[in-house]
Amino acid sequence: MKRLIHLATLSLLAITIAPFAGAAESIEIPLTARGQELQKKYTKELESLRAEVIAALPPVNDAKKARFLEIRAQWNGLPNSKKDGSASEKKALDNLKEKTQTEAMEAAGALLTDLTPLLSSDALDSKLIRIAILNHGTPRGLAEFAQQGPDEEKLLETLFADEPLMRQILEAGGANGGEYGEAMQVYAAILKASERAREVGSIFQRLALGTSIHMPWLQTETKAVKLDAEAEAGAEATKLPPLDKKKGGVYGIVYSTQTGVAQVPRYLHYEKAFLDGELDPAFKGMNTWECRFITDSEYSNEDLAWTRQMMRIYRPDHITTEDTKWRYVRFIKSDVPYCSTTHDPSLGTRPQMEIALGGICGRRAFLGRLTSRAFGIPTRASTQTAHGAMCHWSPNGWVICLGAWWSVAYCGPQDGLDFLLDSQARELEDMYQQVRRAQWIGDAYGEDDVKIARGQFSKGGGFWDSLALLQKQIVVKEAEVKALELAGGMKLGESDELLGDEQGEDIQIPDADKEIKTSADGTITLPAVACYSPRKSSDRVLFLKSWDKGYQLHYSRLGQRPELFKYNIDVPADGEYELTALAATVSPNVEVLVRVNRDEPAPFAMPYTHGFWEPSKPLKLKLTQGRNVISVTARTPNRGVSIKNWQLKSVK
Repeated sequence: MKRLIHLATLSLLAITIAPFAGAAESIEIPLTARGQELQKKYTKELESLRAEVIAALPPVNDAKKARFLEIRAQWNGLPNSKKDGSASEKKALDNLKEKTQTEAMEAAGALLTDLTPLLSSDALDSKLIRIAILNHGTPRGLAEFAQQGPDEEKLLETLFADEPLMRQILEAGGANGGEYGEAMQVYAAILKASERAREVGSIFQRLALGTSIHMPWLQTETKAVKLDAEAEAGAEATKLPPLDKKKGGVYGIVYSTQTGVAQVPRYLHYEKAFLDGELDPAFKGMNTWECRFITDSEYSNEDLAWTRQMMRIYRPDHITTEDTKWRYVRFIKSDVPYCSTTHDPSLGTRPQMEIALGGICGRRAFLGRLTSRAFGIPTRASTQTAHGAMCHWSPNGWVICLGAWWSVAYCGPQDGLDFLLDSQARELEDMYQQVRRAQWIGDAYGEDDVKIARGQFSKGGGFWDSLALLQKQIVVKEAEVKALELAGGMKLGESDELLGDEQGEDIQIPDADKEIKTSADGTITLPAVACYSPRKSSDRVLFLKSWDKGYQLHYSRLGQRPELFKYNIDVPADGEYELTALAATVSPNVEVLVRVNRDEPAPFAMPYTHGFWEPSKPLKLKLTQGRNVISVTARTPNRGVSIKNWQLKSVK
């Protein structure tokens, strides 16, 4: 197998993320004498298994097969739409595609009716599963890994001796890049570090395996490094931590070359977050395929933990919203401005800086994936021409946020439509197992896979793999699985425009949570939600239930126009008072205007808190004995601020 590396990788141990694996130079690792023996062994086993399976397969109706291949050839020959083509030309091509697709599904359906007994039976699974892994990993690729030593060879022996594990890996999409040895190395390291990950079938084991097969590449001193084909354009160069052999085993040396993330600590981070009740309730039900898209964030574990804590304090409504298309990602809409991308490390960690400054589509898409993955939601890039977007799992299906439709997207190495179809078909597990068997039989024949690269949806491929693709399409159509509508689309992806759904939830706040209290030293504490105007949430002023207890007020950066929120406050005597706010912000230089009675509004600076609760510096006000009206607003454009309470203290 040829490995893909940047030449600087071996000397600098630094990985530059590339948009496609093809951006790296391809080299071939020489095989040792033992490696050559292993390659022959794996090759012989693959050839033997292939012969046994092919001999056991029932015949396929020649006429039906010929008809299907004829239609597939017609589909493969269809041209792509021309950007400068006329409307009539595009319509004619669309009609031809629809006609050809319909005929292909009819031809496939006729074949699948005959092949249902074969594809519904697990009689050949034991051999097909081994073939699929040997074929995907390739005898040479597996030999390259195993020749490194007895431990590496043993890992592959362990894999091939564990049929349920092989099945689980294949059902989850296989190891990225065919790196089954490296995936087993990561998996073994996680199992060594976590007892819970050894509970077969548990969410912990599924997460451990999903992490291992999606981020299998290792940092070593001598071994070439393979880049992930899903590596995302625009990511910064990442330096891997230095190799530390003193840590023992593989625990201390397992890293993803895509992100520079140590996979074992990454798994342990999510295990702890789940046990602490910090992840989305749906997390515990994620299958292994879904789990592989949770842990591969390019942000650090500390960034993930901060994101959860920040959102619980600053915008808890984005965690609890029933709109699962926007859950977590709505934070990008509300608080990350669309503007020129700039950098200022003094503002904090990478995500703190990026949120504080805002940016164009790419930065916003990265942050959208961060907020989703932080809470255990599977997420992928959904890159589009000159635009960065994202897609994520929801209970009703995968959905694109911050971008256009699946037909113009690609998710890592997959065309967007292919990924959408695959995600839909996987919801119908019994039927999808037949799809897998058709693909495995294609491996037994050594057929080419259907092309899934961007702009080549469903092109090419051998008979069985093409049949598997059409079977997915038939299954989804017959089950009437519908794709979710876009969440915001390009309008939101490249602008700060409102979509009309920004108004907060209309919640009932108990009187006890609006009670104004005076302490023994005379300090008056005024809950932020105790304003007499407005009475309910708008697109600018939102009343939110706090994550821990009580309620809070949020003044949004978005909204049609500035809005006042007003308080009635009684003080015991004329005089000067200091006003402070317990506030949370995600941007520096946040300022509101405070007006007392009919006085001129005074600027009031809110602290830059990185999303945590902090008291502001005091603002001196002159109040009169009895009732006073305090009004608060902000000039536009402004950034958001959450306020828990206000305090007034007499200056004596």
